[in-house]
Amino acid sequence: MDLDSVYTELIMEHNKNSRNKHSLKDADLSEHGHNPSCGDDITLELKFDGDTISDAAFTGSGCAISQASTSIMIDLIKGKSIEEALELVETFIAMIKKDIEDQQELRKLKDAMALKNISNMPARVKCAVLSWHTLKEALKERN
Repeated sequence: MDLDSVYTELIMEHNKNSRNKHSLKDADLSEHGHNPSCGDDITLELKFDGDTISDAAFTGSGCAISQASTSIMIDLIKGKSIEEALELVETFIAMIKKDIEDQQELRKLKDAMALKNISNMPARVKCAVLSWHTLKEALKERN
């Protein structure tokens, strides 16, 4: 099985069986994200323990890429400080824009690297980055 197949499988798995897609009881922060060009719509909910993201979840609807990207992002940011999460946002967006090619730098994105080739599909880029921009806005409010 080639790497593209593994990545496609990972995206489909996160889209179909996201353990992160639910309302978060007693969320400390909620941020809505919407992509009017395709209809992707999410609400990201976060819980904090000081400056650490202790839990996160999302609700909403959209294409497989937007839903998988959100779920993968949540797996990545749980347990991270606000500063670490913002660094991951910047790294992810830079990866999609092809501003970062260094594999060592990209490794910190873990499963989110599965979305790297979305940069070759301009119509889908907004789908992949919706949750990341939503997280960035939410964390700006928190700071």
